[in-house]
Amino acid sequence: MEEHAGDNCTARNKELYKFYSSVMIIEFILALPLNLSVIYLFIFKLKFWKSKSNNIFLFNMVLADILLLVCLPLRAFKFLQGERRNENTACRAVVFMLFLNRGASIAFLTVISIDRYYSVVHSGLKNALKIRKRSVLISVLIWACLLPLTIPTMLKSLDCCSNDDDGAPEENYDTVIVFRELVFFSQVLVPFAVLVYCTVRIIRRLNMKSVGDRTKLRRAVFLVTVVILVFSVCFLPSAISRLVLLITKAKQLPRAEEITVQVYDGLMCLSYLDCLLDPFVYCLSSTKFKNLYLWTFFPLLMKGRHVEHH
Repeated sequence: MEEHAGDNCTARNKELYKFYSSVMIIEFILALPLNLSVIYLFIFKLKFWKSKSNNIFLFNMVLADILLLVCLPLRAFKFLQGERRNENTACRAVVFMLFLNRGASIAFLTVISIDRYYSVVHSGLKNALKIRKRSVLISVLIWACLLPLTIPTMLKSLDCCSNDDDGAPEENYDTVIVFRELVFFSQVLVPFAVLVYCTVRIIRRLNMKSVGDRTKLRRAVFLVTVVILVFSVCFLPSAISRLVLLITKAKQLPRAEEITVQVYDGLMCLSYLDCLLDPFVYCLSSTKFKNLYLWTFFPLLMKGRHVEHH
C-alpha cells in the first residue's frame, strides 16, 4: 500500500485546522484539571494500591488520560500553524505517546467493563480468576503489551512524520504499515465487540432475574452502556474515517484523500474527548468514589450526607 509520504503533511484548509486546534485546547483546559483532581483522590484519599476494588484499573486509566492530555498542546500548536506534522523526531514521539495512552485508555475501559460483567454474571468464576487481586499484574501486562504494539507508529506514523530519505526498503515499510493498521483497528473493534457481548449478557441476566440483586445488575448495564457510548462517540468514528482514508490512498484519489485526511484529523480530535468523559465512568463504577469526589471538591452539595472514606 503506498503511503504517499508528504502529500498531506501541510494542512490545506488552515482555518479548519485552527478550529481543530481550538477544540484540542478546550479539551485540554477542561480535562486536565478534572483528571488531576481524580488522580489526587486515588493517591491521597483512596490509596488505590491498598484497595481490593477496581481502583487500580481506574488509576491506570486516569494516568493514561493525563499522559495523553500532555501531548495535546504541542499538537494543537502545530495545527494552529497550519501543519499536520512536527519536526520528525518530535512528531514521532508525540504520535507514539498519543496512541500508546489512547490504547491504554481503551484497554482499561474494557477491563473495567469485563470486571463488572464477571461480578454480576459469573461471580463464582470471577472469584476463581481473582481478577481484582491480580489487578496490578493485569495492569503491568497491559502497558507491557501496548509498548511494542505502538512502536510502528514511530517507524511509520499514522500522521505525516516520515522522512522520505530514511532509506529503508519499501517492502519493510509495507510490513510495518500492515501491522500498524491491524493494531489500530483491533484496539477499537475488538474491545467494542467485547463490550457489546458483556452488555447483551448482563441485560439477559437482568431480564431473567425477578428478585434479588436487580439494582446491582441495572448499575452494571448502565456502566457498560455508557462505556459503549464513549466508544461510539470517541473511537468508532475515527476508526471508520481511517478505513475510508486507507481506501482513498489505495485507489490513489488525491482529492478524496485530501478531504478524508481533514475528516480523519477532526475525528481524532473528537477522540480525545474520551479524557473528559472517563471521569464520569469512574463515578459510575463506584458510588463511593462519586460521593467522595463531591465531598472533597463540592462539599456544599453533600451537606448533611455521610461519605465513606476507604
